[in-house]
Amino acid sequence: MVRQSEPIRPTPTCSPSPRAVALAGLAALAIAMGIGRFAFTPILYFGYLLGAMSAMAFRPRPALAIRTALVVIGIGTLGMGLERRFAAWVVLRVLAGVGSAWVLVFASAWCLARLAPVQRPFLNGAVFAGVGTGITIAGGLCQGLMQANASSAQAWGDLGVIALAGTAAIWHVFGADDVPGSDEGASSAARRRFWDADSLRLVLCYGAFGFGYIIPGTFLPVMARQVAHDPSVFGWSWPIFGVAAATSTLAAAVWTRRVGNRRLWILGHLVMAFGVALPVSWPAIGGIVIAALLVGGTFMVITLAGMQEARAVAGPQATRLMAGMTAAFGTGQIAGPMLAGSMVGADANFSRPLLIACLILVASACALYPWRGRNGIAREEVGNGSSQKGDGEHPRRH
Repeated sequence: MVRQSEPIRPTPTCSPSPRAVALAGLAALAIAMGIGRFAFTPILYFGYLLGAMSAMAFRPRPALAIRTALVVIGIGTLGMGLERRFAAWVVLRVLAGVGSAWVLVFASAWCLARLAPVQRPFLNGAVFAGVGTGITIAGGLCQGLMQANASSAQAWGDLGVIALAGTAAIWHVFGADDVPGSDEGASSAARRRFWDADSLRLVLCYGAFGFGYIIPGTFLPVMARQVAHDPSVFGWSWPIFGVAAATSTLAAAVWTRRVGNRRLWILGHLVMAFGVALPVSWPAIGGIVIAALLVGGTFMVITLAGMQEARAVAGPQATRLMAGMTAAFGTGQIAGPMLAGSMVGADANFSRPLLIACLILVASACALYPWRGRNGIAREEVGNGSSQKGDGEHPRRH
């Protein structure tokens, strides 16, 4: 018998290994962004913005939020193949948008916090390579089904089954106890101090990234159709885009140890800006393909650098900052096509919106640079944990 003076301790849960965390993060982002967000996107952006804003307002347990969002994405995707009513489609895609934003915010924060102590940047990159992996899977599947003359309902059903199967495979990893040091216990005064000038700058620059990315993402396919007429060119371009995104993210993750998150983010904006402007002077298929590779090869690199920089700047409240940045991105990706569409005339000339996107990316890159810093770029508390003491002990940078 156990004495009354001896408290009964619960059996400790076994924490997942760093490799398991990275693979689970990769799979979660592949489901949320590759299938949930990038498969049939036109009515999804509002849900993505709503999800990011709700992630700022609510503070659920991250592991529970990830699990719930993945289930919503899987069921919502599967439901698209079963429903025939447009109103139901809108609801299902809005829910998928909310879920994809929640997974990006909470999975990024959860995985980066657990991977910080091991100081292995490649594992951080593996998490964010999930987006490119998901794009490759979704794009390849849809291309194969299209060539087999399969219906859209079958495509939705297959994507939903893949999403639910992937969720089941990583379910146990996100069942582990959450990392200590989250912002759940932060005081209201600490939350008010959190929104300082540097945090707001990250939010605005990440919103500029959303604006600058979505304009070429919207109009480059249209420009490609004007100069090439083979449908297979467009069908296979999406999986190739995903491969480029995944490989560039893995390479950039290792590079962050040398250059830091802020420099990598700035460089990503500048490379993307060059890619956005390239079709203006070179509107042939070669220029469009290179532009697509430059944009596709940097958009997840910027996401990786931005999320790691948010963790370095905000510390225990990184989840809230990541949510704010994601909401700004969602706002940018809604505003971009609306503004650009009003500038495109009957001649379908996309030069002006592309140049505006280029200028905004360059301006935000300049805004990210700490011009008053004594040593140029301030020392980075890199999200791979190279200078962190623990999961909840992240000093703020000013």
